[in-house]
Amino acid sequence: MTPLAKREKLQQIRIKMRFYIGFFFFLVSGFVFSQKTLFKGADLHIGNGQIIENGFLGIDGDRIVLVKKSLISSINEDNWDTIIEVDGSQIYPAFVNTNNTLGLTEIDAVRATRDFDDVGLFNPHLRSQIAFNAESKVGETVRTNGVMITQATPRGGIISGSSSVMSLFAWNWEDATVLADDGIHVNWPSSTVGGGWWAEPKPKSRNKDYVAQKEKLSSFFNLSRAYFDAKKPKFDQRLEAMKKCFLGNQRVYIHANELQQIHDIIDFVTEMKFPFPVLVGGYDAHLVGRKLKDANLPVMLKRMHGLPQLEGEATDLPYRSATLLQEQGILFCLQGSGDMEAMNARNLPFIAGTSMAYGLTEEQAVQSISLSPCKIMGIDKDYGSLEIEKKATFFVSRGNALDMMTNKVTMIYFDGKSESTSNFQEQLYLKYKAKYSE
Repeated sequence: MTPLAKREKLQQIRIKMRFYIGFFFFLVSGFVFSQKTLFKGADLHIGNGQIIENGFLGIDGDRIVLVKKSLISSINEDNWDTIIEVDGSQIYPAFVNTNNTLGLTEIDAVRATRDFDDVGLFNPHLRSQIAFNAESKVGETVRTNGVMITQATPRGGIISGSSSVMSLFAWNWEDATVLADDGIHVNWPSSTVGGGWWAEPKPKSRNKDYVAQKEKLSSFFNLSRAYFDAKKPKFDQRLEAMKKCFLGNQRVYIHANELQQIHDIIDFVTEMKFPFPVLVGGYDAHLVGRKLKDANLPVMLKRMHGLPQLEGEATDLPYRSATLLQEQGILFCLQGSGDMEAMNARNLPFIAGTSMAYGLTEEQAVQSISLSPCKIMGIDKDYGSLEIEKKATFFVSRGNALDMMTNKVTMIYFDGKSESTSNFQEQLYLKYKAKYSE
């Protein structure tokens, strides 16, 4: 056998060995990672509006298998591989960041890092999933505050494209995907023009082009509906992307805030018979609560850390908006889209904390950033609450996670796997603290 033939033979043997070793570890991985772990003594914020003080939380592999109050329950500790004492701590389900460009932008001032807005007005075929940056440094700082899932959302145009629900613990966008193409995003035309708070704002007035802009949007949806109903239509990439909205496999997220817009959107979604419409923004949603509830139209509520839209409104109206929707029984979640929204995603728990100061109970506030967004996006079967059979995706905090003074995350689990609670900002802080304390 020639030296070249020998080398090829050895290479083939190495490849086979790698395959068999990899296959072996694949077979035993179920045993390696299916460890039964019990968390003992923490207060469990279930995420559905309930709390269990001094509870047991048990996980087996990537699923939750036990949720009990420890004072009235007994367990056999021999049934658990690991028992972790977390007395005095708080356990929360993963917080969920919705309607955000996190993962699609890194530095707002650097155009090359912004990948959320494309040319054109009607772009339902554009997908944020494949543009998601799983190695984002911004995402690293967000997840250490308990925000572990994000809805990567496109911007621009009349129809921006399709968002996807992504994990902040992944190697790449494929691993990060929790739910691909969860819905398309529609920017409803504004019914007014003018207004604002800076310099010399013009008073708000009626948008003279509003009717024409509505008709343009409706025409595209009617065309999409006709394409959906046709037996063998001529292939069109944009219209093909709209099919899932009528099938019920995708949400239709409609962005709007004004009262006139919301009235028209309710009529629109009723006429189009979308299975899962969602109102995004909804500043005036509390004024038409009955209609929203009848239309089964949930709300991703506009960032509450802002000024009132009209000069005569109460100054605390944005802060009370969540409570006003809660009192009317409307399904809603909190979100923080707006200026510097990607990096501000870390403040999502504190937005919920603000809603507590203006009427929500603590558990209602937790629900508004955990189970409620998961229900709205359609991932509540696996995520959003600490309930049996759901994914073991939660974090442990030394104190109240909705208060920036006490939010101190000590443990993070995503799909049953322990994740780091550190980020590069903390590492730099410790590095320079050590240097200058010498």
